Amino acid sequence: MIVLSGMIGAGKSSLATILAEHLGTQAFYEQVEDNPVLPLFYANPKKYAFLLQIYFLNKRFASIKQALADDNNVLDRSIYEDSLFFHMNADMGRATKQEVQVYDELLNNMMEELPYAAHKKAPDLLIHLVVSYDTMMEHIKKRGRDYEQPENDSSLVEYYHNLLERYEQWYEDYDYSPKMKIDCDQLDFVEHPADQKRVLELIDQKLKERALLSQSETNR
Repeated sequence: MIVLSGMIGAGKSSLATILAEHLGTQAFYEQVEDNPVLPLFYANPKKYAFLLQIYFLNKRFASIKQALADDNNVLDRSIYEDSLFFHMNADMGRATKQEVQVYDELLNNMMEELPYAAHKKAPDLLIHLVVSYDTMMEHIKKRGRDYEQPENDSSLVEYYHNLLERYEQWYEDYDYSPKMKIDCDQLDFVEHPADQKRVLELIDQKLKERALLSQSETNR
């Protein structure tokens, strides 16, 4: 099982689709387009940060249980990133100490139960998509979600920069599985076929190193 991580607009959903097709497997996507809480959060972060994170945590727990039940599945974002978002919001004054305590206890309980809910204890590989602020903003503007645009909410500039900085330490601390980085400024796997081919080669190589991929699987 492969999990993806990275900034908003880094290209996780696109890579999940590409990888699922490449490996002949299923992609699991973060619920965004039909998420009833997300627009509320962007409109009033302080009021809805806790509700949004509980909503995401529940969905991510269900997705990773389902993904771990079979081989070769891909998640475009996983439960392992969840705490990063909520604790950042808490540090920005968008959650109370009581909400943080409830969230942390719930997340810890879920992580303790995860090995018993599926036949695998953890992912086989984390692929972290590294992206600059400028490239991220290009992607965000291109997909056109109003609530993600800084021109509609100037506080998003600070939010995005803060998240970029925290992701560096999050990746260094992640130790649930082997991991690798993809530089999305250098390799545009959505727009350029040659870059997509290179990204798949890098991922295949990492999987082969762990004896998780046969030659026949890379020729699909």
